[in-house]
This record gives sequence, C-alpha cells and structure tokens, in this order.
Amino acid sequence: MGKPTGFMEYQRELPTDFLPEERILHWKEFHRPFPEEKLQIQASRCMDCGTPFCHTGRIFNGSAAGCPIHNLIPEWNDLIYHGLWQQALERLNKTNNFPEFTGRVCPAPCEGSCTLGISNPPVTIKNNELAIIEKGFAEGWMVPEPPARRTGQKVAVVGSGPSGLACADLLNRAGHSVTVFERADRVGGLLMYGIPNMKLDKSILKRRVDLMSAEGIEFVTRTEVGRNLPAEKLLIDFDAAVLCCGATKPRDLPVEGRQLKGVHFAMEFLTGNTRNLLGSTLEDDGMTVISARGKDVIVIGGGDTGTDCVGTALRHGCRSVTQFEILDKPSPVRQADNPWPEWPRVLKVDYGQEESMAVSGEDPRIFNVQTKRIVGDDNGRVKEIHTIQVEWVTGANGRKEPREIPGTEKVFPAQLVLIAMGFLGPEDQLIEKLAIARDARTNVQAEYGRYTTSVPGIFAAGDMRRGQSLVVWAIHEGRGAAREVDRFLMGETELKG
Repeated sequence: MGKPTGFMEYQRELPTDFLPEERILHWKEFHRPFPEEKLQIQASRCMDCGTPFCHTGRIFNGSAAGCPIHNLIPEWNDLIYHGLWQQALERLNKTNNFPEFTGRVCPAPCEGSCTLGISNPPVTIKNNELAIIEKGFAEGWMVPEPPARRTGQKVAVVGSGPSGLACADLLNRAGHSVTVFERADRVGGLLMYGIPNMKLDKSILKRRVDLMSAEGIEFVTRTEVGRNLPAEKLLIDFDAAVLCCGATKPRDLPVEGRQLKGVHFAMEFLTGNTRNLLGSTLEDDGMTVISARGKDVIVIGGGDTGTDCVGTALRHGCRSVTQFEILDKPSPVRQADNPWPEWPRVLKVDYGQEESMAVSGEDPRIFNVQTKRIVGDDNGRVKEIHTIQVEWVTGANGRKEPREIPGTEKVFPAQLVLIAMGFLGPEDQLIEKLAIARDARTNVQAEYGRYTTSVPGIFAAGDMRRGQSLVVWAIHEGRGAAREVDRFLMGETELKG
C-alpha cells in the first residue's frame, strides 16, 4: 500500500473535459490530459483493502459488481503511486487485453464496488487504467510479441468485436494460427461502428488491430460467414471455431407509424455516421448517412446507445433532441434495495445529456413516457410523436408493469426518430446454417465457463451467448472461450480466462 492515509488526505479528481459547447463542434475525444503527479495522487487513494470487491466480477441482485476480468486493481494503483509505470502495465496486461477500450467506454463496475465508495467518492480506477495503457504506448513498451512457437492448430473466430478480439488475442498467444472473419469493411464490431468516435477514436482501435496483425493474427473483412463464405468451411478448414457475432438483432417499437420515413434503429444512425466520418465527409449522401441537421430528434430509449444518439445528433446540428425513457427516474443516491457492492442504480448525467443541457438549458430525458403512435405528413415522413405518461405498478403476476395515466397525453414534433431500445439476441442465419441449439432467449446455447455449443468444435462467447452486455463482460467471455478452445485442441491449457 503506497500511502496508507491517501484516501483520507485527497479528494477524488478526474481530468476536466472540453466544454460541451466546444466539443459538439467536432468528433474528437473530449477528455483533457491529466498530469502524472495528479495520477499518482489519485492512485494513492486506493486503500489496498484486505478484501477488495473492485475486482470480484460477480452478479449480485441482477447487476454486476466489480471487474469481470478481475483486474489486479490494488496492485497497479500501488505501482502508479510509486511511479513504476512499466510494472503497472505488466500487471494490467495480465488480465485485460484492451485497457485502452475499457478505459474509455466501460461504465466501471469496479468503481461501483470500491470499498472507499461506501463513504466517499470511489478511487478513479477507470482513469488510472487508461493512463497506464496510454503511457505504455507512448513510451514504446507496447510492441508486437508473436508466440515463440506455433502448434499447427487453426482456429476461426467469427466476429471482431471485443469478445472476438480478446479470444483471438489469447489463442494467438497460445501459438494457434487464428483467422478473424468480419462482415463489415473494418475490424472492430461494435467498437468500430457502435461507439461514436468522440468516445473511442477509431485510430485507437486501429492501433491495437495493427499490433495484433503484427503478432500473426489474420483479419478477413467484408466476409460474412454463412452468406459469402459457406458456414461448413468453419468445420472443414479449421480445427475449432468461436462464434463472437454479438447480439445485433434490435428490439423494435411495434406502434402505428413505425414504417414512416425518418424512423430508424439507433445503430443505422450511428453506423452510417461513423462510416461517413471515416470517409472524411459529414454530408448526407442520402444513402448510408442519416442526418439530424436542422431536425427535431426523438431518441426512444435510454442507456449508452441512446446517449450516443443524443451526442451524435447535437454534432450534426439538430434543432432539438429529446430522449424518452419508459422507466422511473432513478434516485440521485443509492436506495436500501441497492446496497454496496452492487452497481449503483442512481441518476447519472452522461456526456450526451451534459451537452444537450449546455445547448438547450435542460436535460433531454423525459422519464415515465410511452410512445403511443407516430404520425406522418402527406409524403409519408414522420412529423410528430404522440405519447402518454405511465406509472409502474405491481401486476397480477407480481412483476412491475407500466400503467397509463389518463390526461397526460402529449404531442412532440419530430422529423427524425431513433429507436434505441436494446437488442433481442443474435441474428439467425449463421446459427441456423450450423444447426446450433439456442437457449430460451434465442442466444446460442453454451454453458458459461465451458462455451461449447451443441456442435463439436464450435464455441460461442460474448453477447451472442450471454445476451446484450458490457464490453468488459465480452472481453471476459472471449478470454474464457479461448481457454476452453486451447484445452479442446491441446488436452490442457495454461491460459487464464
């Protein structure tokens, strides 16, 4: 423990962000640098608990508690405090394949389970993690490390999101020859097209993919297994395959007017925007880009995807943006039924809401609101949304359900509606072609910890197996699947999943 009294002497401090009204004028990441001496002070706040919960990675009462990949958080906090950055990087790389991703986009369940957080603001774990890996790249410590020997075994990984990349990384380290198939034109899955550039600059993703390529992993883009590459090739050309295709089937909104022009799934909006941005133009070409410029935008659904839609719409120059959330407004503090070390279900203001408040003076979110119908103009384009307020009551089955409140109907102008209501599970085509069994939620059926599907030699990990979840859980599953594939191929494994 670097400084036993650090948590009593210092307050939590994070880097300041660029002002919201400034950052909505560009697509760059908006966090300012943090001086090294301040990073060491923040690391000194870690209590090096006798029983730390920050790295537990357990599910309590339906929510994550601690880091699913079991980062050695107290250890590298101590090393940061003593200025031993290279040793801190070694500790971090033992458990996390991609700290530059989690340090940017993870909601930090580790901080929700920080012991200091019981009575004080928690340790800045997420920012410390990001500082370690960025210093590693800046100092030239992150160099290609191809395996010393090859096993002669070939593995296919389908999907290049966080679970696929983590799985491929560990399998390559074990000496297997790994080919990653990605149907999009660029590697990264949701890291590339599901997360906007201001949260995760795509050069950061390319930097990691280039490193993995130099270590011997082959990436094949524009190739959808089961469509333009026969699914059976996975069983013929490879000794094992891992399906990491995500849960990309969006939850729809079955209301009148859903078919109107200008009503889109959130991922259509976000993906088109990133594609356009990488093409060095922000003009709406009428084909792949959905523009919010000059429009009243309604985002239906909360969560990270909804927030990303708000931030993207503001950068397009929308006239207004409103975000509908059917659930109750969270409390600003933990409630009795949400104790530490559970993930704190409290009201948070994310970057998109902060930016909207800077522009309009108010939070874009409206809670307890349900969309009744979408109305269009004579040309079949959306012009307004009709809503009603709801309250949550206990139904006959004992579950909470929304009940409409008479007299609370309202009409909102809208020329662009974005549906950000989450995802239902993986797409059907590849699963059906391989005749793989599914679970009750339509995910690929594969036991947690084993990751084996009903087809010998085929494994599954990430959202495709567990359902929509966090990037850090996807990395955890990709690592676990790699361990089990290695065991399947070699009879035993030294990989730590």
